[in-house]
Parts: sequence; C-alpha cells; structure tokens
Amino acid sequence: MPEQKGSSALSTKIDKKRKRHAEDSSHQKTTPEKTPSNGYNNNPEGPSKKKRKKTKNKTEKLSQKQDVEDLERKGGIDESIGEMDGRLLADHFAQKARKLNKELTAVELEDIYVQESTFLDTTSFTSSRSLDKLPDFLNTFKPKGCDLSKSAEEKGSPHTLVISPAALRAADIVRALRKFQTKESIIGKLFAKHIKLEEAKQVNIGIGTPSRISDLITSGTLKLDELERIVIDGSYIDQKQRGIFDMKETHFPLLQLLTRPELRERYGAKQKQARILVF
Repeated sequence: MPEQKGSSALSTKIDKKRKRHAEDSSHQKTTPEKTPSNGYNNNPEGPSKKKRKKTKNKTEKLSQKQDVEDLERKGGIDESIGEMDGRLLADHFAQKARKLNKELTAVELEDIYVQESTFLDTTSFTSSRSLDKLPDFLNTFKPKGCDLSKSAEEKGSPHTLVISPAALRAADIVRALRKFQTKESIIGKLFAKHIKLEEAKQVNIGIGTPSRISDLITSGTLKLDELERIVIDGSYIDQKQRGIFDMKETHFPLLQLLTRPELRERYGAKQKQARILVF
C-alpha cells in the first residue's frame, strides 16, 4: 500500500508539471512580442515603410520646388529677377558668389561684393523682360530729358554699358537697341575681337561680355568718365536653363568687372553717378 500511494503522488506531480508547462506555452503564443528596451522596433517592415514615406515626401517637395523654378524660368526668361530690389539683388549676387566660388576666403568674397546702394530698383517695370522690351526698359529708367541716342564727344566713352553672358546674345542685343543708333553715335560691339573704339565714331551704348569689357577698360580703349548706367542682361536664360548668374565663367568675371576701382568711384560720384540696372 505505501508503494502504491507513492506512485500515485508522483503521477499527480508529473501531471501538474505538464499542465503548467502547457499553460506557459499557450501564454507565450498569445502574448504579443514586446518592443525592445532600446525603443526601436526590430521588425524590418517598420523602418523600411517609414523610410519609404520620408523619401516620397522629400521627392514630392523637390518636385514642387522644381515646378516653381520652371514656372519662373519660362520662354528663355527668369521672371524672378525682375522682382528683386537692390537688397535682394545684392544678396542674390553674394549667394551665387559663395556657391560658385567655394575656394574663395571670406575676405576675397568681400572684395567682389556688390553693395545694395549701387543697384537701381527696377521692380516697377512690370512688362516682360523679353529682349524686345529692352528699349522700353532703358527709356523707363533714364533721367528726365535724357536722350539715349546721343553720346559724349570723346570717342570710346559710352553712357550705357550692357553686359551679356555670351557674344551671340550680345549680337542680339545690338539689333534690339538699333533704334538708339544714329549717324553721329553708334552702338558699340564690345564683344568683337579686333574692335578699335578709338578709331570708331562716338559710342553711346556699349554691349559685350564681362571679360571683354574688363579687358577694354584695362587697355584704356574703353573710358568710363561719361558712364551713367550698367545694364546686366540678368533675366535671359539659354537652352540649358542657365543665365549669367548661374555659370562661374560668366558670374565671376561679372563680379570682378562690377567691383573694379574705376567703377566703384563712378558709383559714388556726386555728378553723373553710375548705377547698376538688372534687366
């Protein structure tokens, strides 16, 4: 009898242990997996889904930004340029200088900084900045009683300089401003390689690229005593959607030209003060 009783007790103990083990297994199957204590979900689907959503949002924002830029740059014209006053233009010039000339120090960038006060605010000109509107643009911002077709007696002394990003574009500008040319004064093609202004007639408006104009000033061929305005062909963009401010090979020479000591003196002159107009 004692042996039978011990066997029965052992059997009951084993049954209880099996039952408890079965309950533990069932609990493990039904209890959801806890998030690790580090706060990150180790489920590979979680981060991947969030990453895809973040990438999608970023792509949509870039697409929207590109759409805005495309709207502003249509028909070969960057419409945003015409909406910038002197302060915005000075900031735009400086931003482009930093972006395109990352090798320059802060001091070197300061040397080519164009002051806000040198710009003439042209935001009141609400017409398109297309080339056929350039004569109207010049007439709008000329002093009262000024005749743009007239020139100084001294040869090679234009009252207006128009700066273009390329020679072909400069040639188009010459044709657009032909109305200001007379028998006594001509539109100067400053982009021509063998131009000799000292042998030409009086020049009222000179048109050329930044580097070429700068070379003519250095050689003494182009004189600045009568200069009243510098017009930058800033709204024009080529087939590759690039303007004079977008390319280092044009923007840097432009800044070097605009900040020449001879021109800085003209900006601060009490009489016949030269100003920069961005078309």
